[in-house]
Amino acid sequence: MGLTSGSTGRKAVDEGLVIHRESPQDRVVALAGNPNVGKSTVFNGLTGMNQHTGNWPGKTVANAQGRCEHNGRGFVMVDIPGSYSLMAHSAEEEVARDFICFGDPDAVVVVCDATCLERNLNLVLQTIEITPRTVVCVNLMDEAKKKKIHVDIGALSKQLGVPVTGAAARSGRGLDELMDAVDAVTHDKATQADPVQILYAPAIEQAVALLEPPLRECCGEKISSRWLALRLLEGEEELIRSAQQYLGGPALKTPAVQEPLSQARELLEQAGLTEQALRDEIVSGLVRQAERICAHAVESADRGYSSRDRKIDRVLTSKATGFPIMIALLAFIFWLTIAGANVPSQWLSSGLFWVEERLAVFFGWMGAPAFVCDMLVHGAYRTLAWVVSVMLPPMAIFFPLFTLLEDLGYLPRVAFNLDRYFKKCSACGKQSLTMCMGFGCNAAGIVGCRIIDSPRERLIAMITNNFVPCNGRFPTLIAILSMFFVGVSGGLAQSAGSAILLTGFILLGVCMTFLVSKILSKTILKGVPSSFTLELPPYRRPQIGKVIVRSIFDRTMFVLGRAAAVAAPAGLLIWLLANLKAGDMTLLAHCAHFLDPFAQMLGMDGVILLAFILGLPANEIVVPIMIMAYLSTGSLVEMNNLTMLRQLLIENGWTWSTAVSVMLFSLMHWPCSTTCLTIQKETQSIKWTAISFLVPTVAGITVCFLFHQAVQLLG
Repeated sequence: MGLTSGSTGRKAVDEGLVIHRESPQDRVVALAGNPNVGKSTVFNGLTGMNQHTGNWPGKTVANAQGRCEHNGRGFVMVDIPGSYSLMAHSAEEEVARDFICFGDPDAVVVVCDATCLERNLNLVLQTIEITPRTVVCVNLMDEAKKKKIHVDIGALSKQLGVPVTGAAARSGRGLDELMDAVDAVTHDKATQADPVQILYAPAIEQAVALLEPPLRECCGEKISSRWLALRLLEGEEELIRSAQQYLGGPALKTPAVQEPLSQARELLEQAGLTEQALRDEIVSGLVRQAERICAHAVESADRGYSSRDRKIDRVLTSKATGFPIMIALLAFIFWLTIAGANVPSQWLSSGLFWVEERLAVFFGWMGAPAFVCDMLVHGAYRTLAWVVSVMLPPMAIFFPLFTLLEDLGYLPRVAFNLDRYFKKCSACGKQSLTMCMGFGCNAAGIVGCRIIDSPRERLIAMITNNFVPCNGRFPTLIAILSMFFVGVSGGLAQSAGSAILLTGFILLGVCMTFLVSKILSKTILKGVPSSFTLELPPYRRPQIGKVIVRSIFDRTMFVLGRAAAVAAPAGLLIWLLANLKAGDMTLLAHCAHFLDPFAQMLGMDGVILLAFILGLPANEIVVPIMIMAYLSTGSLVEMNNLTMLRQLLIENGWTWSTAVSVMLFSLMHWPCSTTCLTIQKETQSIKWTAISFLVPTVAGITVCFLFHQAVQLLG
């Protein structure tokens, strides 16, 4: 997980990162921008489905490339990580900086947000300092129009000295003009004015003037001598190492460079500019220049254009109202999921089990042995059918709803509300975002932990991610809540009650996340929480059609495919345990009896604990395993009627306290096999994978034991 000299700079670009060219004449274009400016939308609009994804060499930072054609020429678009600055403070910003500086792109496109252009110009100006082959794409022009903000593209281009185009990428407008500008820049047809030069304090300019001539002599045209002079004065050691790698030798360590560098630093010291003061002055210079440019190029007819968003934020991010609204909205989403999933789940179940009957007939017609038919059809296929019928309808409702909140701009507000609590736990506020990802799939939440820069805080987020119930555990929690605490009559009251109680259990999981994060940060993962910049994007009208398509194909089908891949093998194993006998009992019964004494201490029984163990591949099959074991059927049994299921559980010793214990253990137990494999892949460590497995397991056992003992004491 660490960074090495081989994972940055020229080696990362030339030896590690493979550029997918279809022709030697293809031009490479870096696509940069702040987060939430629509950079990915521009990338997708230009490249379509012609994309390649992976990681940057040596880093767990996503890399996306795509090819497009314009005017008969090919372009490879490299979507570099979103960053606010090229003064790298994170792995993402380091990757973006190194590719722009040392990746030799033929052009750099910087995507900006037209509604807050001044802030975005910070990155634009830094990019122009590195390379004059810069094109600025002012995106979200449609949003700016709604907010009565006018951006004069011509004036902006004149001020910056580089091509500037306007776009509304969500609707595809302006992308052709953008590629016209890129084509002109990459094929030396642009009639470029002299790019804007940021002027700093006189002492800084004198120091740069001392350094530029020797740097120009040793670097030639490979890199901007002015930009490199500023970085040498700042003393960015990691960048200097990457620059030396790129230049192919110790050029920066020669006396011809080191002597004027010493003189320049003495000059800065005489002016009272330490390294930190120098950085502050450089940043101030960029900010002042951005203000001057926007004063000439941006007009706002309504100075209070953002007042609506700010008024909404005062409610949604308030200490008094933010959390109640967040909880109510979460409960509403769960209610819609519960109420809307019942009927389609029954339809899907009926259809899939009808197919099962036809498969059994087919195997009989083929003359297959009975045990083969039972094992494959009533074992593997039935388990697969159960998982699909239980998982698909709730996911098809939950994921689009959750994605709509993301597209609307609400999820960053959730992260803002939770940030202060994660800070109190000595964790990173970004953990709130990865926790939200875990609602759909814990494995997706683990992958999302890549956004956390600190290895210590990334591990805390991974270890505690499982305390948020994934979509595979929702059916178990909902069914038990309905049977033992709400009622099984159906209707509005039942679904609303289930949603409220489910929300309460999820909040308990969030509280456990805080508690365990605090314990980890004070024990095996000691440290001080790092700060991060969280941008609150403007509220936007969600693109409902695109959201539904994206959430179903990118999230729902991905998670369902993962579950289906492990469900079939798990079904084979379960069938074997349920049908192979040792003495007068099946192997499944022997295992349940063996686990029973320990399970009783937790307020459960051996069958329940065994179902959780066999449900390691997929949490969706926990309840079916319980039913099969109680009925001794030898295969999973469909039981859609909750009244019948409740009666079966009560006949096997369940009480309200058993139900609570099962729900607590479902909330807090080991991650599924896919999540464990994902943790191992992300950490490259068996040790941390084992800890991620043990921490929620120990927490679940402890909580269940304490709850059961309290019930016993209270009678």
